[in-house]
Amino acid sequence: MIYKKYFVHSVLIISIFLVSHCGSTEYAARTPPTVDLASKKKTEKLNEVIMVSAATKTATLDDYRIGPEDLLEIEAYNVEDLKKTLRVNSQGDIALPLVGIINAKGKTTSELEKIISEKLDRYVQETVVNVFIKEYRSQRISVVGAVNNSQVYAVTGQRYLIDMLMTAGGLKEEAGNVCYIIRPSQMNSTNSRAETLVIDLNELLVNGNVVLNVAVFTGDVINVPRGGVIFVDGAVKNPGAFNIKGKTTFIQAITMAQGLNSDAQLGDIRIFRDNGKGERDVITVDYEAVRKGDNPDILLAENDIIIVPQSQVKNFFNGFIGTLKGFITFGKGF
Repeated sequence: MIYKKYFVHSVLIISIFLVSHCGSTEYAARTPPTVDLASKKKTEKLNEVIMVSAATKTATLDDYRIGPEDLLEIEAYNVEDLKKTLRVNSQGDIALPLVGIINAKGKTTSELEKIISEKLDRYVQETVVNVFIKEYRSQRISVVGAVNNSQVYAVTGQRYLIDMLMTAGGLKEEAGNVCYIIRPSQMNSTNSRAETLVIDLNELLVNGNVVLNVAVFTGDVINVPRGGVIFVDGAVKNPGAFNIKGKTTFIQAITMAQGLNSDAQLGDIRIFRDNGKGERDVITVDYEAVRKGDNPDILLAENDIIIVPQSQVKNFFNGFIGTLKGFITFGKGF
């Protein structure tokens, strides 16, 4: 499956967010008002959310990150020579008079405006720089799993999770309650590990929590597993999502992930479990105690998320709140 080759690069969970604390986040979308979705099937809820979004959403470039082949219009107040329309080259660079060569790849228009303004400070005082994206390059975003049209899509402009689910024809009836987004390492980053976001579809579509309608970018893989899936990540040999049939225990899940790494923190493994209230309870597990029979093995539930921390990370979970709601992120920066 496509997601497996990406997921193998994801690593230990680095941040857990409560939606109530997530009014502003790097991936939060500017989305439309919620609608009453209580009595409809999940696929119908998706379609209704999309229709409302299309009718009310205003265009925004705040989240879009510039890439090769984008065509930019740049101007600066009182700097006539800087008024340019130019295309970002294959390396992500642009060249401007007085400013020189700037790598625009991976930056928002606001970030690029700030960089240009700072470089102009030596020549002009209090100039105002404006950057507009005149043409978008084609972005390739994959949508796979329990959607009606699973494939790689070439899209332009900023897209969000719901946009891509609708582009893929919506959810199939057998779709599970979560989806996850595998994101390559950030552009201009030396960290080669991928990041994975796990999104609670019920919280997004049933409860209308639009914070979870995250922005998606080129290279992202959106996977909607069928129902009956668990997730194992962190210090295991083959992290990923695994289908469960019948009764599956904690030890069996670790085996599905091909066992623990040598640096796994055996006594502080966490299981994040949906409690049916839009939140997740946290179960702490001592692997050795379970393996030796001192503690009972734990029967897993659909959509359980097992996180195995690394042993050298001291107090890794300290400071985190014991329940989570909506989404968590794995992997980046660890």
